Amino acid sequence: MQQSERQAVRKGASDPDGKLIFIPNFCAIRAVFAVVVIGELLAILMTLVAVDRLAEFFSVLSLISLLVQWIGLSTAALICLLRAQLNRLGNWWAGFSVFFMLIGVAWILSRLVVWLDSGFGLTFLPGHHFDLMWRIVGISAIVGILALHYLYLQYLWRRQEKAENSARLQALYSRIRPHFLFNSMNTIASLTRSDPAMAEEVVEDLADLFRVSLGDASQLSTLGREIGLARQYLSIEHYRLGDRLKLVWELKDLPEQAKIPPMIIQPLLENAVYHGVEPAANGGTITISGHYRRNRINLSIRNTMPEKGERSQREGNQLAVENIRARLAGVYDLEASLTESNIDGEHQVRLVIPHPWWE
Repeated sequence: MQQSERQAVRKGASDPDGKLIFIPNFCAIRAVFAVVVIGELLAILMTLVAVDRLAEFFSVLSLISLLVQWIGLSTAALICLLRAQLNRLGNWWAGFSVFFMLIGVAWILSRLVVWLDSGFGLTFLPGHHFDLMWRIVGISAIVGILALHYLYLQYLWRRQEKAENSARLQALYSRIRPHFLFNSMNTIASLTRSDPAMAEEVVEDLADLFRVSLGDASQLSTLGREIGLARQYLSIEHYRLGDRLKLVWELKDLPEQAKIPPMIIQPLLENAVYHGVEPAANGGTITISGHYRRNRINLSIRNTMPEKGERSQREGNQLAVENIRARLAGVYDLEASLTESNIDGEHQVRLVIPHPWWE
């Protein structure tokens, strides 16, 4: 590996931009969908309270739904636009800011409803216009307080769960397979006499892998840095396996600055080497492909499989796969995925990561 790439790897993972607050990311489709559904349920409840006869239900519901969805979606849009500023405020001030955003939007839209009622003769809710405005603002305030309280409790629960799992994840993250270490040391020993310069390079690659594996699992890395580490790892294995290990790289237009959890590519490559290439008498091929499309980073690791009598006797790869799934869920919730499949007799692992990611 070139010296500049090795220096970039040694810098370690960097912090994600901004702070994490308990306010969800309302730029995400799932959060907007939740606002629409909850708003519609609230509109149905308000309509049941407001109407005297069931025959009036749907006509009143249509107007109340329109108002509630306006308030909910307008507030969500404001939170999305001001997400960076809210992150800098911290939890308490962000909560107060979101609450007053909701009240402000409710007041403005209630004034609009009054204007429409006066200008076009609409009948929205019974009562005086001034009472109507205060009803809308009051209901918005109560719903806002309840929603913020629920979101904050969810935030505390997630933080506690993350703290309880951090030790387990750190142990899995820093796990280096003993046979990889022993094989690497044997490779270095064999190169010491025949090619000292090459042996020194292998030592540096191995040191970089250990440096990253013993780092903090909670700190995000970058896609470019992780691909560099993957190349270092495969370089070490290539010294050991020689021509039995064939590599195909098909990476196109990937955003190397994208934030991703550290050490999620190398363990997948390690599985491909130890369960696909090494047991095969004639070796095998690992194909690493990737592309960026529709705000998604798609990475695929595909390896040939040995014959049935040549299968590896070592442990399966589920521990590494479940470890990576757990860390992806901790960062991206349900937006990232890791899937395994068999295609044309080859094993494939497909990794999908969202980018850009605001949380």
